[in-house]
Amino acid sequence: MSTYLVKEVFLTLQGEGAHAGRPAVFCRFTGCNLWTGREEHRSTAVCQFCDTDFVGTDGPGGGQFRGAVALADHVRSFWPGEGRGFVVCTGGEPTLQLDDELVEALHAHDLEIAIETNGTRLPPAGIDWICLSPKAGAAVVLDRADEVKLVYPQLQPEAAPERWIGFPAHVHSLQPMDGPRRAANTAAAVAYCLEHPDWRLSVQTHKDIGIP
Repeated sequence: MSTYLVKEVFLTLQGEGAHAGRPAVFCRFTGCNLWTGREEHRSTAVCQFCDTDFVGTDGPGGGQFRGAVALADHVRSFWPGEGRGFVVCTGGEPTLQLDDELVEALHAHDLEIAIETNGTRLPPAGIDWICLSPKAGAAVVLDRADEVKLVYPQLQPEAAPERWIGFPAHVHSLQPMDGPRRAANTAAAVAYCLEHPDWRLSVQTHKDIGIP
């Protein structure tokens, strides 16, 4: 029986990408294969621009969960009402922990499952929405997704938008990189989308309205 390490679980509105504005329970797993999550390791990490704390199990709703049913029970408890719920499995990198048993348990709890992944590991079968966020310097093994959400700009050629517009996905979203150059990055992403209308702009609305 697997033990799942979860940084936090919370109800919010999805802030970015194709499902922006949709109520969702976020289940943030600990751990990532592209960065330890510790600042002293950022400069040598494959992904150096991550803005998320995924270290430890001490966040709101976080903890260690023995078995898929226990975690699915916990996630479902955050969804208001009795209708079908929506859970976003994220991290870190959720495919380090999300497995067939957990997918089955979440579906059994009447939860639609989305993941946000860097694409370097194959996810388990049965996930309802796969959002791929490729990172420069990390080889993607996925051959399809529902959405490509590319953080922009990443300076390496393998993370250029033209590299990913042909990747099989229903939606291609360009998301301005956060940080001190956020305004300039947003302007650049807007300009790129206007010149290349196969891309749509994804802004992090949760940060603008002050929700997690």
